[in-house]
Amino acid sequence: MSASDLDYLRYPIGRPVLPATPLTPAARVPYLQQLAELPARLTAAARRVGGERLQVPYRPGGWTGRQVIHHIADSHLNAYVRFRLALTEANPTIRPYDEAAWAELPDVAATPITVSLALLDSLHTRWLSLLHNLDEAQWQRTFFHPETKKIATLDQTLVLYAWHGQHHLAHVELLAAAH
Repeated sequence: MSASDLDYLRYPIGRPVLPATPLTPAARVPYLQQLAELPARLTAAARRVGGERLQVPYRPGGWTGRQVIHHIADSHLNAYVRFRLALTEANPTIRPYDEAAWAELPDVAATPITVSLALLDSLHTRWLSLLHNLDEAQWQRTFFHPETKKIATLDQTLVLYAWHGQHHLAHVELLAAAH
């Protein structure tokens, strides 16, 4: 397998591109829509893959479909908390976590993916309720990420997590296509 093939398997929708300037309300709509649709689209993709195939990595050296689905719930739960911290504190330093270590915890193998899919559905309902009620100043609130050493606005974080959901959905869809 060539390096470009491996890069495609790792980033099937490309890498994220974050906005350098504030988004307009209209520019936020597609990102909010992607977050809203992710739980149902991910559930449908997981059904197409099926239980056995979800135990297979989507690429050489990658996570299994099961790990990807549990990871999305873990990651988006952390993102939701980061939004809430940024809205209630002045530029808080967020807590990073070891995604690879979380993917290896025993609950990932022991918990049916339906639990994380239901969590993601409920979480996105709550998260979107928050996001749809932010004013323009709130979208420009920030947090500091100590690993990247960067400050991120909530606009940028919306774009990142909309991308993140689509990125991992594409991984599950790769498994479905190979089935």
